Amino acid sequence: MRVLLFVLGISFLGIVAQAQPVSNLEISKMVESFKKDPKGPYQQIMWFCPDGSMVAPKMRCPEPGGVQRAKYKDAVVRLAQTNHVFLGQILATTPNEDFWDKPNHQSRLKQYLVEKYLQATDNAWVLRRGQFYRGAIQAEDENAWGIKFFNWLLADDEAIKIQFYLLREAVRSVPHSQETKSLQNIRSLSLLIADTDLEFMDARIKIHGQPDQSDIERVKAYKTKKYSKLEAGTKEQVDKLIRELEVYYQPINLKDLERYVTKVAVSSKLKQSLLNFTKQQANTKGEQRVKAVSDLLFEIRENISQEIPANRLAFMDVSIQLEGILFYELTSWKPQRLKGVIDLNEVLAKASAACGYIEMWEWYQVKNDLQVADNSDISLETIRKVHDAARGIIEWGTGMNSAVFEETIHLFGAFEPLAYHFTDDRIRSSVLLPLGASVSRLGDFMNLISNQANEVMDIENQSHFRGLNPGFTKGELVVVEGNVENVKVSKDKIYLFSKPPADLKPVAGIATVSEGNMVSHVQLLARNLGIPNAVLSQQNLSDLKKYSGTSVFYVVSPKGKVIIKPESKMSDEEKKLFAVKKRSEEKIRIPVEKIDLNQTRLVNLQKVNATNSGKLCGPKAANLGQLKQLFPDQVVEGLVVPFGIFRKHMNQIMPGLNVSYWQFLNQTFQIAAEKQKATVSKTEIDEYVLAQLSILREAIKKMPLLPEFNEDLRQQFTTAFGKPMGKTPVFLRSDTNMEDLKDFTGAGLNLTHFNVLDSEKIVQGIKDVWASPYSERSYKWRQSYLLNPENVFPSILIIPSVDVDYSGVLITKGVQSGKTDELTIAFSRGAGGAVDGQAAQSHVLEANGVNKLLSPAREPQYNSLPQTGGTLKRGCTFEKSILSDENLQELRVFSKKLQEKLKTTEGVNSNGPWDVELGFKNNKLWLFQVRPFVENKQAKSSAYLQSISPEVKLVQSISLTTIIK
Repeated sequence: MRVLLFVLGISFLGIVAQAQPVSNLEISKMVESFKKDPKGPYQQIMWFCPDGSMVAPKMRCPEPGGVQRAKYKDAVVRLAQTNHVFLGQILATTPNEDFWDKPNHQSRLKQYLVEKYLQATDNAWVLRRGQFYRGAIQAEDENAWGIKFFNWLLADDEAIKIQFYLLREAVRSVPHSQETKSLQNIRSLSLLIADTDLEFMDARIKIHGQPDQSDIERVKAYKTKKYSKLEAGTKEQVDKLIRELEVYYQPINLKDLERYVTKVAVSSKLKQSLLNFTKQQANTKGEQRVKAVSDLLFEIRENISQEIPANRLAFMDVSIQLEGILFYELTSWKPQRLKGVIDLNEVLAKASAACGYIEMWEWYQVKNDLQVADNSDISLETIRKVHDAARGIIEWGTGMNSAVFEETIHLFGAFEPLAYHFTDDRIRSSVLLPLGASVSRLGDFMNLISNQANEVMDIENQSHFRGLNPGFTKGELVVVEGNVENVKVSKDKIYLFSKPPADLKPVAGIATVSEGNMVSHVQLLARNLGIPNAVLSQQNLSDLKKYSGTSVFYVVSPKGKVIIKPESKMSDEEKKLFAVKKRSEEKIRIPVEKIDLNQTRLVNLQKVNATNSGKLCGPKAANLGQLKQLFPDQVVEGLVVPFGIFRKHMNQIMPGLNVSYWQFLNQTFQIAAEKQKATVSKTEIDEYVLAQLSILREAIKKMPLLPEFNEDLRQQFTTAFGKPMGKTPVFLRSDTNMEDLKDFTGAGLNLTHFNVLDSEKIVQGIKDVWASPYSERSYKWRQSYLLNPENVFPSILIIPSVDVDYSGVLITKGVQSGKTDELTIAFSRGAGGAVDGQAAQSHVLEANGVNKLLSPAREPQYNSLPQTGGTLKRGCTFEKSILSDENLQELRVFSKKLQEKLKTTEGVNSNGPWDVELGFKNNKLWLFQVRPFVENKQAKSSAYLQSISPEVKLVQSISLTTIIK
């Protein structure tokens, strides 16, 4: 019986039109059922015919070219349709375009790679029994399909340019007839053995963390000791692991590489380079061969698009093989002297670029910082520059892997938590692993001679820790792996994240694998409030997992030294730090004496300036109005909803109560104060206040707008923006009197509505913004650091949307160095990404004219602002710098003008440095906000913090022949 595939497709579309997405719990149950099912995710074997039909296995297609393979279970097909989740993918007969899945950012290909990992580490995962279902997957058909797919894909120059890392990872894992040796099999087998016998755990950790040839004897010794006691399946795994190790570490005959290019014409430049390599390196080893391998790897990446499409898969295969050769040869190059370690870092960093972990433009930005002259001596400052550049490659490379796979990992991780280990596996199987070990050696040496060595429990590679914000604290250490969005945080705990949540509530301390960027709202709050904050590696995070739940003392010094140790090991001096700490002395009072509540009509932004801050409106509107006067062509028009309008609305009676909104608010804090006098616990008081504020917040959202305000809003909107409400999208930005104070920034604590078009949504948005200061997050930050958090008055800044190409933050000082003649910038594509903590492109613009790249962007999506309102998520890649040289120069010129003008501007009560939000549209600079850049003076001046990170002579000479451990 013939069944037409397109008929099936139509019927499933009918199902999808009515079906809801499958819940993660249901998918998890589905996965478990497939593990036990002899057919796994498959229903039956069928012939898939060229005309689009399917026939039973004992029949034949009406024309040649059919493929026999398994048909998916109906539940699997529905899951693909409703959730875009693909389980047990069979490649043969899959259309190339479907598998590349461009509209969904290559999700289907990425899912295939993640599932291959799960199959390798979890006993075939959904194919646990289905892998033995005869005829379900035909290896020869999968290989044939893979060759055609890659030849199709690699003919696209643009795909190679913008998706090189993903393409190379696909070549590593998608079958295409080429047998490739890989550490993955070795790692997977060691994991399976350790799962059945804890005595093998040390060997497994060694193989996963620092693999080398000695692993063969280590596993053989284990076999001699335990073989007779093992189950049959484990014996088979041990024997296979030994064979895999012996094959992997056997001397590699470089001539084997030539078989990949037998069909490539002699005129090919890459072929000539490969033949020269195999000839010249035939009798070399160690350092010379590692350098040659790195160079050839790099040449392949740089020139592969110059090859005809038919040759490109061959050279991608060569690239994969060269990475394996690099791993092997590194066992023969273990430099002992300072110059050798620096050279090794440079070679491995270049190989990282060649393998796609960083983009080519990023490599050319950083390569000179990795090199040192062949002098006899070197300064500590130069060692630090070289170390930081190499460490940056590790962070950028880890970020590349996360950016490419993060969305897919979260998709799978929601129903299969093992997927969250995919990133760690990829990094440990890559050239970033030996680079990390080498950089750690250099970092340990640098910290030793500068007395800046980190002290983080007993873990290895401690130099990968990098302090961001100085401060000290103590509390329970919480290590968070996987999705962070649903994590409930406590202000008394210290959190280690892969990536922090954008709306982070108060915490005692924080460290993250993904810094995001140093000038995001979260980072500014941490820096302002003296919350210790650091960056660590993914390996550091994994190594500290065993200490989650431990009470620790956590310190970051002004020079970036990091200490994490058990609280029980604190010295007497360290204990005294907390004995003398009085919270009342740390808190800040919001000035309310000068607030003008008589202004109950909207004010045009052109009539507002810095003198109005904290009186008529918040500093956001006041300072933007000032910028409008100083730089009229670079600031949009705007309207300000002053404090007085909010206060007048709060005089209305709350529905169902005999008090006004304002009376309800004040009664809440009066009762809280009485509870405090009655020695009620702080937790109970907070619970009471938050419950009352929740009632108030929801009431404000439903509050009727006064008729006179409604009319004024619509009239002034048309006057200011040239169109009536509902015809041009606007931002509604919260602007309270508690922001940008002398000692408290309040950055990002309250609501901003993006790109609102509909007039009713604008009205509702105004009420939402008024309600936002009473959210749990906003209240908790204020309550922790302000003496009178109840005296919060919100104004609102209404400005038309600018659909910027890229936007970010400019700080008029070196945030890391502290130098006042430097600029620090962070930009993301689209709107709002940098301030929201995205992994932004960051630079320090030095006084000598050098623009130093601190980190490239690593966000795969950005916010676009359509004229129809709302936001659109658009995909992006990283092959080009966000900012041009011309943009960087314009930022230098603007910053100089800004600082000069603000010095003589009435109402500006700060000498800087300044924190400026801005963006570019068609290379025109637009300004959106300016405020003082606030740091925690106590943390920077703490005698204890200074004592653990003393001054060091950066110019001291160190011999390049110095032995390094």
